[in-house]
Amino acid sequence: MLSLKDHTQIYLCLQPVDMRKSINGLSVAVIDILNQQSTSGHVFIFYNKLKDKVKILWWDTNGYIVCYKRLEKGRFKIPRDIENK
Repeated sequence: MLSLKDHTQIYLCLQPVDMRKSINGLSVAVIDILNQQSTSGHVFIFYNKLKDKVKILWWDTNGYIVCYKRLEKGRFKIPRDIENK
């Protein structure tokens, strides 16, 4: 079971990302798109253009964790009213 610390923030990338990206590519996206450090301990969520795939990148103590979800039917609903911070 994964547990997040109280100060952990969750960042959603508001532009689609190529799901062929692995840890290194997603880490670069965290820096380039979200202006954050991928080793901060925060959680970073990415989705593809069709919104049927999501990847989550998280640095936990001494390494990355990547979670991947692909929907067989339907699409993820990405909120449009998220405030850019």
